[in-house]
Amino acid sequence: MSVGRICVRDVDLADLDESVQIAARRMNARNVGTLMVLDKGSRPVGIITDRDLAIRVVGKGMDPVETAVRDVMSRAPECVREDAPIETAIGRMRAGPYRRLPVVDTDGKLVGLVSLDDILDLLSDELNAIGDLIRNESPSALSEVV
Repeated sequence: MSVGRICVRDVDLADLDESVQIAARRMNARNVGTLMVLDKGSRPVGIITDRDLAIRVVGKGMDPVETAVRDVMSRAPECVREDAPIETAIGRMRAGPYRRLPVVDTDGKLVGLVSLDDILDLLSDELNAIGDLIRNESPSALSEVV
C-alpha cells in the first residue's frame, strides 16, 4: 500500500514570518500538534510541532509574540513521496527518528502528512483481519492441516 492512501490530506500550515503565538493558537483551534511551512511553490521547507514550541520557545524563555516560526521550526523536513510504499515511510521514521513525515507529489509539492499513528492504525487493522481469518477457520479444516 502507498503512503498516499493513508496520509492525511488536510494539512494545517504556518507562515515563516508569523509569530509562534499565532502558530500555537492555530494548533489549538484546529486541535493539531503539527504545522507545515511551505515555500511559494507549495514545497515543504519546515515543520513546527507543539513539542518544538514547548522546548525551543517556552523552555528557552523566548517571547512567543516576538519569535517567528522560522526561528524555531525544523528546517528541510524529511519527506516521502505519495507513491512510495508504507515501508519507505517506516524506514525514514526509524532513521530520523520522526513521528511525522510530509507527503509530496512527484514535483515535491505537499499533498499530505503521514504520522506514526496512521501507520500503526493500518497495521493494527491488518493484524485484526488476519486474526479474523484464523478464527474463522473451522476446526475440521484445521484438523486436516494437522
